[in-house]
Amino acid sequence: MHYEKHLMNSAFISDLVIGMSDGLTVPFALAAGLSSAVHSNTLIITAGFAEIIAGSIAMGLGGFLAGQTEVEHYDSELKKEYWEIDEYPDVEIREVKEIFEGMGLSTTTQELAVQEMIKDKDNWVNFMMKYELGLEKPDKDRARKSAFNIGFAYIAGGTIPLLSYVFTSKPTDGFRLSFIVTVICLLLFGYYKSKVTGQNPVWGALKVTLIGVVAALAAYFLVKAFG
Repeated sequence: MHYEKHLMNSAFISDLVIGMSDGLTVPFALAAGLSSAVHSNTLIITAGFAEIIAGSIAMGLGGFLAGQTEVEHYDSELKKEYWEIDEYPDVEIREVKEIFEGMGLSTTTQELAVQEMIKDKDNWVNFMMKYELGLEKPDKDRARKSAFNIGFAYIAGGTIPLLSYVFTSKPTDGFRLSFIVTVICLLLFGYYKSKVTGQNPVWGALKVTLIGVVAALAAYFLVKAFG
């Protein structure tokens, strides 16, 4: 028996990747930079969690606005498509024929398909939205879900590099432990993300990890240089 593998719930995966990627990287870099400048783990933890809260809110709002914009754009185009069908039905019929022609249907089949299509205005409009404009009907709750998913993923990712400072007494020790733990998490996250999106998991893991490591080391040595 043949089984087809497809990526399910890609919107959730996309939110998770956006939130977790930044959550693992930004607080990690911030903590690394502070580790070379201060002598208190408490200060690093406080600053780190303040950044996580602010970052999760900012990222969540960004996801919410993106979702809202998608819905508003779709609704605007939907109203326009209904108006065009009412005002210029001949033009819209010709466009439907052109779409069917592009699908390889014969002239006779095109005519039959068009006649069936225009019997139901709603189906006609939905067809034009999908095949003329390339727009799929968005989930009305997408904005709210996206805000929660991205914000939660950012908090989850950002907490990981900071926990090391909770269990150590000096910033240098916290940085060493945080570096090891976060690199492992970046490798695992990059591998999983690449695997579910159909990319090379090994290369994906290395790429995600390299970005996080470069950001953290740049922050650490930059602050140290101006220390």
